[in-house]
Order: sequence, then structure tokens, then C-alpha cells
Amino acid sequence: MSNDKRSSHLSKPALATRVDGLREALQQVPVNLLAERTGASYQAIGPGRGEFRLSLFDSPVLVIYPGLVGFDARNDDELPLPFQAVLAYYFHTGDGTALTGNWVSFAELPDGRIYNQAFQGYSGDELVKIFGLDAEAFKSACERGGGVSISLGDAAYIFYALPRLPMLVNYWCGDEDFPSSCKILFDQVVSHYLPTDVCAILGSMLTRKIIKNAA
Repeated sequence: MSNDKRSSHLSKPALATRVDGLREALQQVPVNLLAERTGASYQAIGPGRGEFRLSLFDSPVLVIYPGLVGFDARNDDELPLPFQAVLAYYFHTGDGTALTGNWVSFAELPDGRIYNQAFQGYSGDELVKIFGLDAEAFKSACERGGGVSISLGDAAYIFYALPRLPMLVNYWCGDEDFPSSCKILFDQVVSHYLPTDVCAILGSMLTRKIIKNAA
């Protein structure tokens, strides 16, 4: 990765300031422990320097140590601030807790009920606006976006936002009398990897990813 891209700086709104604080705290944690907790791989590239490698929604990502700035591994571009925030919180919060395979709604996350209506509005409800009664179009978009089909509802797909952070999109197709509905769900242990407000960011990212792959 070129030095000029590694040395670029984000603007400093409140979120960026918070991300900088998380990165500073993470520099006190051994790299092998960070890799173990997050499911990332780590490669040393010099004394006290290295790269974590992981996928963010199937896209390969490099997180440079010790700065802990994320880059798109395909073109060395620094990731936008929301993606930087997701990565910083994931590394900071992740504790290696095993996934359960049990799915919970956003409302069931800590303080999630307070913001659930807003979350549903820009996630599941937004997908229903796009796909309506066309479950096949929803399936095609999910498959193009890298989702893995499971048997649940009329259509359900698992996406791995991060190595230890699966998300489930569950679609129920309506008819002329009853509207379709859709929910984004999380593994029961998601709070061991991200705070609730960052889960909301991921829900928005996944929604946009599916819509982007609509025919």
C-alpha cells in the first residue's frame, strides 16, 4: 500500500474524534488478542507495524497497525468514515464470544426499542418499498450481493458484515390484501461485537447493498 494513501486524514466531526479515541485505546491491546477476538488475520510488516486482514460485507479490508485505519484492499483507498467507525468499534468491542445462531431483532438489543421504529423505517421498510410483492427480485438482489439463502419466511439471507458478525434479512411477501414485510436481524451475541447505534449503521449499509444489487 502506498505511503501517501496511508497518511491521508479524515475530517474531524464528532464521530471521527470518537474513532480516533477508540484507535488510541486499541494500541494498548496485543495484536494477537485483537486478531483472536475479531476473527481477523494479522501479518507483521515491520517492528511494531502490521496489517489486519478481514472482510466487510465480502469486500477485503486492510486495517493498518498501529494507526488502525481501514483501507479497501482492492485499490488501497481509505474507507469512508462510517466504515472506519464500524471497524474501530468492532475491534474495540469484540471479545471473541461464540455465535449462537439465534436471531434477535434490533428492538431486542440494548436500548434498541427506543430507536427501533427509525431503524425499521430505513432498513426493512425501505426494502419493501423497493421489492414489494416481488420476492424473486429480492432473492436475486440478495444473491448478487453475496447473501446465503436459508429456509425462513418467504425469503431469508445471511450476510457476514464482519467475520464474527452475521446479519439475517427475512422477507415475507404479501398479497393484494396484506403488504409485504421485512426485518434485519442479528445474532444474539451481537452486543459483544458492536454497540447498538453502530448496529444501526450496519443495517443501513446492508439495506443499501441489497438495493444496489436490484435489477
